[in-house]
Amino acid sequence: MTTSAADADLRFADLSLDRDGRPQRPLTVVDLDGLRRSSPEQIADIAGSIATGAALTVAVAGDPVPARLHPILEAATVSVSELPLRDRRVVTVTDCAAAVEILAAAVDHAPRAALACGHLLRQTPALPTLPALAAEAAVYSMLLGGTEFRDWLGARGPARTPDDESGDLVRIDRAGGELAIVLDRPRRRNALSARLREELLAAAQVAEADPSITSVRLAGAGPAFCSGGDLDEFGCATDPVAAYLVRLDRAPWRVLDRLSARLRIDTHGACVGAGAEIAAFGGIVTAAPGTWFRFPEVGMGLVPGAGGTVSVPRRIGRWRAAWAMLTGATIDVDTALRWGLVDRIEPTGGPS
Repeated sequence: MTTSAADADLRFADLSLDRDGRPQRPLTVVDLDGLRRSSPEQIADIAGSIATGAALTVAVAGDPVPARLHPILEAATVSVSELPLRDRRVVTVTDCAAAVEILAAAVDHAPRAALACGHLLRQTPALPTLPALAAEAAVYSMLLGGTEFRDWLGARGPARTPDDESGDLVRIDRAGGELAIVLDRPRRRNALSARLREELLAAAQVAEADPSITSVRLAGAGPAFCSGGDLDEFGCATDPVAAYLVRLDRAPWRVLDRLSARLRIDTHGACVGAGAEIAAFGGIVTAAPGTWFRFPEVGMGLVPGAGGTVSVPRRIGRWRAAWAMLTGATIDVDTALRWGLVDRIEPTGGPS
């Protein structure tokens, strides 16, 4: 259920939790065009209410947004407009009403995870890397015990028997001062299993420990850069506290962030979930034509957990990150370039 700012005083808006703690009003819609005659004091009051409120907020702009309404753009979770506004706080859509319906349906599907994601994205851009990743790991681990994730696991059905994979899942090759790291699990589209994650961490640590390595290139073998976390391993964590520590200490995100000044990441094919999150840590990110990005975690009752609530907002801003993560919408390569999720589009055959 959504609430319109025209029908309710935002300062009193709450989540209207039911007896089971499920939010009944997780999303508020604000019509920016209807606020054009508001006084500066009223605009500041509304922006303050949005910024301090618990609900997610989508602002809708039918006309160009005057500077006096920018405090509301800044405070909102995301804003949408049919105009091609060059503002990272705004997502350009073909139909605002349809876009709001898509967002509302996604939030209503998993309101607890959606709220957790929206709240997290207000924190992580302002934090240094370690505390930001700690906040993400804590929220992700909390949601592992939630009913929304449990419902998703039930719908997924039993996990498949793991493949018998021999050999390394991450290849490293050095030529002079360049270290090439290749995700090498092509049969599973480089799905990020616990083992692949550990091997990627080890490879990144090699680069960090050797100052003679002046550049690092990360790519994926096969048809996709990385199709996200290995779905067969979802639901295996039995201790949320242990899961929190593993995500913080045994994951490569911090090392990739420290390598960013010399790290180039070449993407192609599907970059889903962890694949898109990892890619955003690159100092330079390239994409082959046809590459696409998607963040499905909120629909699973989770939040991005591979550093994405840290890496992605740094590239595209928290507002567009919120749209992508809350809706799970596919981001095509041209949009990714326009938003800054990738730096350039380059034809490539990808590693063999």
